[in-house]
Amino acid sequence: MGADKGLIQFQDKTWTELAVEKIGELGIPVVVSISGRQKEKYERLLSENKLIVDDSAILLKGPVAAVLSVHLKYPADDLFVLACDLPLIEFSVLDELYRFYAIKNPFQAFVYTNNGEPEPLCGIYTARGLALIYNMHYTHKLEKQSMKYILSQLSVHSMPIPENKKQCFRNFNSPEDVFLF
Repeated sequence: MGADKGLIQFQDKTWTELAVEKIGELGIPVVVSISGRQKEKYERLLSENKLIVDDSAILLKGPVAAVLSVHLKYPADDLFVLACDLPLIEFSVLDELYRFYAIKNPFQAFVYTNNGEPEPLCGIYTARGLALIYNMHYTHKLEKQSMKYILSQLSVHSMPIPENKKQCFRNFNSPEDVFLF
């Protein structure tokens, strides 16, 4: 993208603020995972107690490092993960996923699929599942640093994105993409 996606403005709010608001509508606590180099900018945006800086003990990068860093801070909590670069996500989509999770069945993760492929950055990961992934990392058995690989290691409840909600998962990866919406 060439810029920090979380700080991109849309309708007078940053993508991060939009994501925080949408998750917050579920009535659950919300934190934002950031890298150390993002801390100063995000402290101007959110209170420090809402920020989790990537844990330096986790020798990974990207979303896996972010999710495991939050897990280490809150090891007993299940995590609802929402990437900031899904600014079109609707509350109804998040609520539906949260309702499936609330059934408390034996799964370790809950995600949508798009044409059979998981959407790992809008998902719920249980503390039990994340502990397994962290242990794999700690014992050097985590073969890949991707969220899709993480899902392949867990018991996952997946459900297809309804056709009329697919636009909610539109991901923006270049400045040109942003100008089109």
